[in-house]
Amino acid sequence: MKHIATLTLLRLRKTALAAALCAAAFSQPALAQVPPASVLRIDTVNAVAYYEDTGDVSKFAADPNMPTPMTPGKIFNRQIAIADLQAVNGQRVMGVHTRVGTLIGLVTAPSPGHAIADTVRGSALEISFEILKSDGTPIGTIMASGLSSGASPPGSPSNVTVGNFVVTGGTGAFLGARGQVGAEDPPPGVSIQRNASITEDPANRRQNGGGTQRWVVHLIPMSTPQIVTTASGSAVFHADFSPVTAAKPAKAGEVLIVEAIGLGPTVPGVDPGQPFPTDSLFQVNSPVDVTVNGRPAEVINNTGWPGLVDTYRIDFRAPPDTAKGAASIQISSAWFSGAPVSIPVQ
Repeated sequence: MKHIATLTLLRLRKTALAAALCAAAFSQPALAQVPPASVLRIDTVNAVAYYEDTGDVSKFAADPNMPTPMTPGKIFNRQIAIADLQAVNGQRVMGVHTRVGTLIGLVTAPSPGHAIADTVRGSALEISFEILKSDGTPIGTIMASGLSSGASPPGSPSNVTVGNFVVTGGTGAFLGARGQVGAEDPPPGVSIQRNASITEDPANRRQNGGGTQRWVVHLIPMSTPQIVTTASGSAVFHADFSPVTAAKPAKAGEVLIVEAIGLGPTVPGVDPGQPFPTDSLFQVNSPVDVTVNGRPAEVINNTGWPGLVDTYRIDFRAPPDTAKGAASIQISSAWFSGAPVSIPVQ
């Protein structure tokens, strides 16, 4: 019965959704809008920087011990850093952070062996964050490049104090994202990384330990999650798929259904521009959250909507103590938040 109800709503909604999408496509103001930026605070652990301190490639990653790098920090020396991802905005994740680059030692008043410049920077780096959910489900990857150390760029989040990196793109939930990356200064006595010889076997990185660091990614997505708007209002429904309206308001503790767009990839995935299959449900692979009046709501289900393109179904339970009157509903996916909508609550 649930599947039949879904397909019935699908038939009723297709025409309205197509009209809304066409209107948006031909609306110049809509095309000029820029999605709001989000700030991702990415915590890393077991960070180790392997310095290329020998030209003998046969010795790379071969020593099971922890040899001290012969010349750590020497200008023009290459480095490869690896760290584990621990959390994004306080939410537990898995994944890997990498940095590959060259020490350039830029200073305004150099001593011998350093490079003179009008700015102070340590290294030229290519960095990445491949983010997985805590169960290992891939969410997406953020790529960036730029310069380490020194002052943060103008307009960056106030807690970014180190580094000047531009987001060059992303994959998965971060496809088409742009922005900037920096790092926070660590607390006193906390090391951001352990310096190691390139001869050290990186298979022992977690066992040998490393540093911890918080990266701050100021990210502008290609699109943000949104609750669909229809001629009768926001697409929020009761369990029987009747719309939530002033004549039939929601109730505290009730399970509601939201029709949304922009939640990103699913597991399994569908090809870009293709509708979700009508014979099975595909789970959104990113963390999906719903708030009611700014408070977290229980998310019961989040899947692609069968037969539609880039359209999703979220089932959530309104908090039992939701106050009567107008309630603000907001959804987020992969830490990107959409605009809130208002529904009546009895």
